Amino acid sequence: MLVAAAVCPCPPLLVPEVAEGAAPEMDTARAACGDALGVLAAARPDLLVVVGPAGQPGCGPYPEGTRGSFRGFGVDVDVRLGRDMGAASGRELPPSLAVAAWLLERAGWSGAPVEGVGVGESSAPERCAAAGREIAARSGRVALLVVGDASACRSLKAPGYLDERAEPFDAEVARALGQADTAALMALDTERAHELKASGRAPWQVLAGAAEGAGLSGELLHDDAPYGVGYLVATWS
Repeated sequence: MLVAAAVCPCPPLLVPEVAEGAAPEMDTARAACGDALGVLAAARPDLLVVVGPAGQPGCGPYPEGTRGSFRGFGVDVDVRLGRDMGAASGRELPPSLAVAAWLLERAGWSGAPVEGVGVGESSAPERCAAAGREIAARSGRVALLVVGDASACRSLKAPGYLDERAEPFDAEVARALGQADTAALMALDTERAHELKASGRAPWQVLAGAAEGAGLSGELLHDDAPYGVGYLVATWS
């Protein structure tokens, strides 16, 4: 059963070495992510599952100990998902889960075992919800760290350029996350999310499926778009 969840963005810019001179601009988001992970630790889960967007070859499970890096962004920073389990996994973490692993390492996570799940950004809502229900049923006390960005079309310099639909889309997501409104998350339009480059849509719908019947309350900790990309941080407990 799902006992707690943290929702965080997953831009590599959260990692100071990647952000370089712009690192201070993400300090507030980093602090909010740290607070969200504190809620997960306080819930004392038996299992922590990290869920993030991934390209189709990157979908599927990532066992504890899987490694990742930010070398593709020009920095010599390596991460590991949870504890070192000896033999390395056959593949690396996708960027979203590498950011999640970095957040966990930064927070000094030493609680429950950690596993990762990469979700295809084009996955149908029903499939996402079913995956969430399966995750929630895996243990008596399951926690989720759900990573993904809101729209990337909030300004002229945004990766997706300015789209007037982006701000209201993000506002509805922020409201739904802040109120643990699973129905609203499931109602997010898949095509619109794709057009607005909102990578968090599928992971949020995994969360919605996992939270069915759990009776959790939400709190929005952070809502900003410093680079024209919506970064949201929330907790469910």
